Amino acid sequence: MSCWATVQEYAFRSLGFGERLLPRDDFTLCQQVTLIGSGMIWNVYFGVVALLFGFFLATAVALGKASSNVVLRKMAEWFIFIFRGSPLFIQFFFAYFAFLSLKQVSDVFDALPSAWLGALIVLFLNTAAYSGEIFYGALLSVPKGDMEAADAYGISGWPRFRKITWPTMLRLAWPAYTNEAIFLFHSTTLVFFSGFPAWQQRGDALYYASYFADKTFNPFVPYPILAGYFILVTLIIIGVFGAVNRRLNRHLPVASRPRFRFRPTLLR
Repeated sequence: MSCWATVQEYAFRSLGFGERLLPRDDFTLCQQVTLIGSGMIWNVYFGVVALLFGFFLATAVALGKASSNVVLRKMAEWFIFIFRGSPLFIQFFFAYFAFLSLKQVSDVFDALPSAWLGALIVLFLNTAAYSGEIFYGALLSVPKGDMEAADAYGISGWPRFRKITWPTMLRLAWPAYTNEAIFLFHSTTLVFFSGFPAWQQRGDALYYASYFADKTFNPFVPYPILAGYFILVTLIIIGVFGAVNRRLNRHLPVASRPRFRFRPTLLR
């Protein structure tokens, strides 16, 4: 089978299209690159959707933690504490069994134990907690002079938040939020090694990399391929978020614009 034929057969296998059976012998480099790349579709799906919805929840959590309302503040603080204080893998584990229990209660919850929804919810809540703390710190750092100027012009309530507070908060938080986006995409590799199963062998990139490593007894080919894909995704994230950062700081002189610095976290 030529490499192009392999791509046609396996490029979308993780979504259920193409050849159903995985290669059993004579593993080629093209097969490994194609199938691991096919699994990356799930990693990108988890990362993009969790990041998109987590962004809005993180904003609400940051506002809740900064609120003068005791109930809202305590809810936000405990939400951040629980999801930042426990390992992501353990969150996957407990969520899977909690969703199984809900499934037994009603058929409405049938989709929750599935990785495409249940694991996505865990990632969404986890990144919202981390991002909420980032946004909260940025919210506290909004210059008081900006608020006083808004009061002087009679701008208050929602207009002040939308035009002054929120844009300033994003400008201050964006470099750290870029790091959180990168870590979130890396965390998606835990999905199919947690309690959430790979349905009909339709796993993510790490699932296929592990499959080839087990079959060939050589992890030094599939895992570097996997790392290469994630490096590519990281470069795309840095490029996209860097463009957004330049947009947010377009009114500032180039020399004074905050720059993104990649600071890896040793323990999630």
